[in-house]
Amino acid sequence: MFDKEKLGQIKEAREKWENGVSKTISKQPERKAAFKTSSGVEIKRLYTPEDVADLDYNDRLSCPGEYPYTRGVQSTMYRGKFWTMRQYAGFATAEESNKRYKYLLEQGQTGLSVAFDLPTQIGYDSDHALSEGEVGKVGVAIDSLKDMEILFDGIPLDKVSTSMTINAPASVLLAMYIAVGEKQGVSSEQLSGTIQNDILKEYIARGTYIFPVEPSMRLITNIFEYCSQQVPKWNTISISGYHIREAGSTAAQEVAFTLADGIAYVEAAVKAGLDVDDFAPRLSFFFNSHNDLLEEVSKFRAARRLWAKIMKERFHAKSVKSMMLRFHTQTGGSTLTAQQPDNNIVRVAIQTLAAVLGGTQSLHTNSKDEALALPTEDAVRIALRTQQIVAYESGVTETIDPLAGSYYIESLTDQIEGLAAAYIKKIDELGGAAKAIEKGYIQKEIQDSAYAYQKEIESGDRVVVGMNKFQVKEAAPKGLLRVDPVVGELQKKKLEALRAERDNQKVEAALEALRNAAKSDDNLMPYILDAVRAYGTLGEICGVLRNVFGEYQQSIIL
Repeated sequence: MFDKEKLGQIKEAREKWENGVSKTISKQPERKAAFKTSSGVEIKRLYTPEDVADLDYNDRLSCPGEYPYTRGVQSTMYRGKFWTMRQYAGFATAEESNKRYKYLLEQGQTGLSVAFDLPTQIGYDSDHALSEGEVGKVGVAIDSLKDMEILFDGIPLDKVSTSMTINAPASVLLAMYIAVGEKQGVSSEQLSGTIQNDILKEYIARGTYIFPVEPSMRLITNIFEYCSQQVPKWNTISISGYHIREAGSTAAQEVAFTLADGIAYVEAAVKAGLDVDDFAPRLSFFFNSHNDLLEEVSKFRAARRLWAKIMKERFHAKSVKSMMLRFHTQTGGSTLTAQQPDNNIVRVAIQTLAAVLGGTQSLHTNSKDEALALPTEDAVRIALRTQQIVAYESGVTETIDPLAGSYYIESLTDQIEGLAAAYIKKIDELGGAAKAIEKGYIQKEIQDSAYAYQKEIESGDRVVVGMNKFQVKEAAPKGLLRVDPVVGELQKKKLEALRAERDNQKVEAALEALRNAAKSDDNLMPYILDAVRAYGTLGEICGVLRNVFGEYQQSIIL
């Protein structure tokens, strides 16, 4: 970008400046001996054109909406339209969650995001013994199509985009959504939204898995195939780095392990006989946004560029849409503190800015009270207003990729891409993401990073305002949202009534057909959809698949 003569002059000026700084430091030392990002990248005192001397604009950056998409996947980005403001919500019963969704839509939210309770996430009905005490606690309880009908009552599915954070039983919840659409008179071709459907990160970081790896990957590729033909607007997977980061990874590890999982899903689909350009345009990603604003912006830009290269060079994708990394962002839940929770509003604002400057397509902003309980309506409204203020008042949406060309941003983008690429190379050498998980490599890397991060907090090397510095005496929090334990009993009564009024012979026939299909090579989505339409429950459907596939047993990684 600069000729050799100019670079020589810049180097000479920088060296002269550094000599002057050395004299200043001898009198007043810097705050730390070394400055580093979460990924271990050393942060230099000053960045100059020397740090981007080899930057080829057309090859490394190009224009927004053009390969390698470093500057964004849409040609006009937020000048055309803002990201989808999609607040993650769901608790207690379908009736309660339906009220929250309608409230959020009234407040200006532009998309829905469903949180399911733990029994739903692991494929158990609310009346199962293992569900006791967990029904409706961390999300909404969904046992059958009947609950799903209530959840979206009065919400036209042809007018709203819905994201569902569900993994192991994703095929069942997607089938329920399709069936609700049918009952509303909305065809599957009109439905738009996303299912997370990312089982590999469950084995790595989160734990809500059911089946072993091979049948889990089969279910995922079945969804890819079915939706490419029947639900073309649906994002069939949201490959999630969010939970990898929540478990303690660095920014570079988040990019690496997420894209490595993405590679595994593409390979599985291609192996199953799908053409990459038939399903890849509907792949989406889900990233975390932490407090180091400039590292986070660089992370998003590096992830886009690296995925574009992977799809073009490794999988020989022809469609430009197959090479685009489109992603949802959620602000960092693990960064929120129970101490001085109002401080979380500021953290979330910084993280929101990072996501927007990084070019996100969709965003959830955490509420200030989430380190203590499920968010109240007031807290959710402030979180949504944070997005709206950044969108309408900050000015950062008026031009595309406004930090491009910053010597630091471009240098850091390159370094994060390099670190992530090195991790992916190592994972390839281990046999791919599934093998790396089986061997405990990815889990161990995350554990080591989490331990180092925690040591920094405990030593005071990393300041968390209000927690390990600038503390105040605080009264116990008031007005927190608590889920009434009676929710579990209500769900049990609903299930009892459902089983009494449905056609149980029809349910048994649908479950038997699913059992036989699971033993064959058939695509399971049509069979799951038939069972859902007959009002087979989530637990019954997953129970059939458990009996055929078995259950995943986690390896202990020390």
